[in-house]
Amino acid sequence: MIRYNKIRKMDIANGPGVRVSIFLQGCTFHCPDCFNPETHDFQGGKPLDAETLNQLMQLCSAEHIKGLSILGGEPLHPNNIAGTIQIAQMFKEKFPHKSLWIWTGFLFENVVDRKIFDYVDVLVDGLFDKQQANPMLQYRGSANQRLIDVAKTLQAGKIVLWQDNLAKGEN
Repeated sequence: MIRYNKIRKMDIANGPGVRVSIFLQGCTFHCPDCFNPETHDFQGGKPLDAETLNQLMQLCSAEHIKGLSILGGEPLHPNNIAGTIQIAQMFKEKFPHKSLWIWTGFLFENVVDRKIFDYVDVLVDGLFDKQQANPMLQYRGSANQRLIDVAKTLQAGKIVLWQDNLAKGEN
């Protein structure tokens, strides 16, 4: 069973608008200066059971919530990907007009289970690199990380970066 470290009921740092964020447990990357080292242990945190998953969806149902952000740990690690897909699928079925963002150390091109892309609006990919760290960057910690518009990327067959489309009411 997938495990999680914490759920933020109102998060304005991890994606546009007021969002719900879930931090999954378990990561093997161990990036130097990771901002969430407490999420590295796959046995840490708490199990994400059906009751907690339903509570997560209830939090997302509030009208002022613009979307769900899934961070880690590493949501796309082989130990976590099935649970991440379950969360993403449930979220998008319940809230098709709200955005789903996922942060991963894997590059988009190297994601093995691409079923996740059926649900993700924006994928923030790439390992945190303290040599490229920049606290002024929006929604990411280092300049090597990309904010990828998944639907446009799949349609174009090449990486299309997400732009802040809040003024147009997108994402």
